[in-house]
Amino acid sequence: MEQILCNQQITASADPQILGSEDDEPPDNYALTPLQYTGLSPFSRSESTIVPFPIHRTVRISPTSTKFRRRFFPGISSKEWNSWQWQVSHRIRHAKQIRAMLNLSPDEEQALDHIGDRLPLGVTPYYMSLLDANDPNQGLRRSVIPTIHELTQGVGEADDPLGEEAQSPIPGLIHRYPDRVLFLVHDFCSTYCRYCTRSRVVGHGAVFPDKKRFERILDYIATHPAIRDVILSGGDPLLLSDERLEWLLSRLRQIPHVEMIRIGTKVPAVLPQRITPHLVRMLRRYHPVWMSLHFTHPDECTPETARACNMLADAGIPLGSQTVLLKGINDNVPTMKQLMHGLIKMRVRPYYLYQCDPISGSAHFRTPVDKGLEIISGLRGHTSGYAVPTFVIDAPGGGGKIPLMPNAVIDRDEQGLTLRNYQKRTFRYPEMC
Repeated sequence: MEQILCNQQITASADPQILGSEDDEPPDNYALTPLQYTGLSPFSRSESTIVPFPIHRTVRISPTSTKFRRRFFPGISSKEWNSWQWQVSHRIRHAKQIRAMLNLSPDEEQALDHIGDRLPLGVTPYYMSLLDANDPNQGLRRSVIPTIHELTQGVGEADDPLGEEAQSPIPGLIHRYPDRVLFLVHDFCSTYCRYCTRSRVVGHGAVFPDKKRFERILDYIATHPAIRDVILSGGDPLLLSDERLEWLLSRLRQIPHVEMIRIGTKVPAVLPQRITPHLVRMLRRYHPVWMSLHFTHPDECTPETARACNMLADAGIPLGSQTVLLKGINDNVPTMKQLMHGLIKMRVRPYYLYQCDPISGSAHFRTPVDKGLEIISGLRGHTSGYAVPTFVIDAPGGGGKIPLMPNAVIDRDEQGLTLRNYQKRTFRYPEMC
């Protein structure tokens, strides 16, 4: 009964406005013009001139996911499980499904009964297979399964703590820094993180991948020549079909002053099946394309995720990680070091460690700022420099990212500086006059 129930409850949750097979044409209500990319960018090359890169065609399912699939999705083939469209259309969205798959704590039970119109529930079957059914304190489980604590408004918390609405000249575009913009492609994620900075937006259907809105944003970028860097975000931009994403990339590449395109995504961690040979071949036509990948915990560094990251790296896409510091999930040096080492092995460069934003209902996730400084101190000098991210606070009210570092300068005089290293030893450096 448990197996049948889960299959029946899950199958009707597709999002046709976003999904589409790799060869599908966009639906009529989102008709895109033919690709018009003419190679004006000096970085463009026709596909016939591109040096081939390795294609990782063998898709293996880890033993943990295999066991989960056989229990809750009997009859589903490996091919179906490895389809990103199948994963998204069968994501776990309802309390009845969660109760069948996890032994819930009282805090989780109460949250499922009172979640209402807040950040919706959504977890891909793949990511659900990584959750510990019996441990409500497991890091991955706490990050995606709601608890009653997120319904409590803490002191200083706000729905839009970063002041994004005030810096949005067009719906879905945030222009905070002079030379870059954040382009919210849509508000849909395959898996919703409970600490999401944009929980006021994501999953509510307010930011739709509408061609008319896209055209307004593209016109804004084209008429502001100071903009050299465009970050695609949302929601998760990789949940557009290949065709829609390519249309958007091709249009951005027609704007001469757009030097780089970044894609912010958690797909490799929660939906690695989305990283297909077809997708990476398309992405590399629009270099320089960079990706900022969201990772939370070393348990996300699975064979499936490693394969996805390697495919992207083999396509020449620089990968950087963004990790949110979360109380009881990754707020200690051993866990963070294990995550950073796991990322390096997957060819992902640790980029940012974020202090958790004071969004509404986030108090149970947030740590003291000193905890982040302690973790950076525990990494610096104790592991490769490439494995040490920059610890930042995204300043409330729209002030942007402010980096924080442990204090290494402990004294300064006319002769020079007294510095403290990772071993707590002090050294003198002579200052130039």
